[in-house]
Amino acid sequence: MAASKSTNTYNRQNWEESDFPILCQTCLGDNPYIRMTKEKFGRECKICDRPFTIFRWCPGARMRFKKTEVCQTCSKTKNVCQTCLLDLEYGLPIQVRDAALSIKDDMPKSEVNKEYYSQNIDRQIANVDGVQAAGAVGKAQAPSDLLMKLARTTPYYKRNRPHICSFWVKGECRRGEECPYRHERPTDPDDPLADQNIKDRFYGTNDPVADKLMRRADTMPKLEPPDDKTVTTLYVGGLGDKVTEENLRNHFYQFGEIRSINVVQKQQCSFVTFTTRSAAEQAAEKSFQKLILKGRRLNVKWGKSQGQQGVTAKSIEGGKEPQYEPVPGLPGALPLPPMPSDGSQPSNFFNLDQDDAQLPPLPGGPMGPMGGGPGGPPGRLPQGPPPRMMQRQQPPPPGAFGFPPPPFPPPPGYRGPPPFHPGARPPPQGIRPPPPGVRPPLAPPGVRPPGLRPPGQAVHYPSQDPQRMGTGAAQE
Repeated sequence: MAASKSTNTYNRQNWEESDFPILCQTCLGDNPYIRMTKEKFGRECKICDRPFTIFRWCPGARMRFKKTEVCQTCSKTKNVCQTCLLDLEYGLPIQVRDAALSIKDDMPKSEVNKEYYSQNIDRQIANVDGVQAAGAVGKAQAPSDLLMKLARTTPYYKRNRPHICSFWVKGECRRGEECPYRHERPTDPDDPLADQNIKDRFYGTNDPVADKLMRRADTMPKLEPPDDKTVTTLYVGGLGDKVTEENLRNHFYQFGEIRSINVVQKQQCSFVTFTTRSAAEQAAEKSFQKLILKGRRLNVKWGKSQGQQGVTAKSIEGGKEPQYEPVPGLPGALPLPPMPSDGSQPSNFFNLDQDDAQLPPLPGGPMGPMGGGPGGPPGRLPQGPPPRMMQRQQPPPPGAFGFPPPPFPPPPGYRGPPPFHPGARPPPQGIRPPPPGVRPPLAPPGVRPPGLRPPGQAVHYPSQDPQRMGTGAAQE
């Protein structure tokens, strides 16, 4: 039996219909020209089980398709994203946010109570402007120090990566680079982050990501003030191009009177100097790992003492180099040469400490290549001892005087160069090589010059002589 039209209308009056989803910047992706598919009443909400409008899109290249998981009523109740269920303002799990703001929002979990609670939330949302969150989150006070420490200021697009290919893990994936899933080793199944539940994330109970962030907050370092009480300057780094001096002054003036603000735009940092030490300590305590301006998390540290900087500069200018700790792993200094056993002086191999009077005079005389002037010793410079690099004078290279050396005359009875090999055949009797510098006469046509082998005769190589060593015949 079909239901009546009035019954159908009553059942659908609490169904949700929307034109655009409520998403965080990470889930939306970095592509400004994104495409979305919309399906009215496509699926039930995973929290309140009411049908709602489904949106599906791809956040970027090589990313997996994402879709909305909860309805907009549940999203506005907790001020979270419809897909990842993280806080829209701080990017943190609900359990961390509620613990930092001391929120106790006990939502009903039974079917009837959830329906009644959702209807009350819808009326409350209709009476507000839509900017402030509904429920206990909208009534919360200012953000705490824990939220400012753990808040995420930039999108984390790595969360949109595809899932791991199960066929590749088994060694059966045949798609290769065309596979839309990741070809990586899965994480440890015993890792708590591998077991996450969307309902635990929404209700803020037993969330492994929240437990990890809470442990990280406990181990965060603290900024200790310097021992020098005259230091009243804070270093602020990571300004970027948007943070200006006016933004810094508007934030730090609440802690006390500011003496000066020096912004170094090239290094993207600034130095804020207070008039009192108490104001600087309060500003450092309230701003360390909590300062966020223009969407950028700024790094706050104490400035260095001017007295220590002056001592270091004076020691360097006075010739006293600062003492640094030795670099581990480098070899030490070389040992000294051994002393002679008889007690004499060690050998001076390079004549570094030898007296100039003991050295022999340089060649060339008083007016030679290295000769001295009038009144000085021969071969010495006129003023002062000679440099150590000139104590050992080498003979001048050939051609240093501008003319080549004379040729040596041939000895008497010279008959030319010897044969190429001692075992070569001597020239025939009665034939002598021409004297040096005389060209041998040419033979007439048709006459073979003497000493030239006849055609067809093999060339005799001494290394092929079987009587010589190294051949097979000689070894036999």
